[in-house]
Amino acid sequence: MKATFAAGCFWHVEDIFNKTPGVHSTKVGYTGGSIPNPTYEDVCRDNTGHAEAVQIEYDPKRVSYDKLLDIFWANHNPTTPNRQGPDIGTQYRSVVFCHNQTQMDAAKAYRDKLDSSNTYSQPVVTEILSATPFYRAEEYHQRYFDKMRSVGRL
Repeated sequence: MKATFAAGCFWHVEDIFNKTPGVHSTKVGYTGGSIPNPTYEDVCRDNTGHAEAVQIEYDPKRVSYDKLLDIFWANHNPTTPNRQGPDIGTQYRSVVFCHNQTQMDAAKAYRDKLDSSNTYSQPVVTEILSATPFYRAEEYHQRYFDKMRSVGRL
């Protein structure tokens, strides 16, 4: 199965999902915008409409989509529009890109439950959208934290 999430800089999000049992693979890239085949530089200009995102291949027998949603929401601030920490711009917005109606329903229910629980002092601004074409980011972005760990930089 496939799942796609945007929650700020894709390096951090990918690293978290790579450590999740049942996730077979991840790739970072750009999705949700109108420019085909964008580059990192294009997306950083904040005029493509794309978000930095992680596309996950997972085994639903080992990890449920609901568990992936738990991980997604627990690892970023879903109340800051177009921002995560020091990263500012639409490319850093919080989005669940759904690949089918079941994912759409689960993501909306989770967001609504989270929002009504008063967990946050601000409303949850996470978008729930149908998946759009996903453009794989440049190779140096793939598994970036693993690369930095292997050379002792993390």
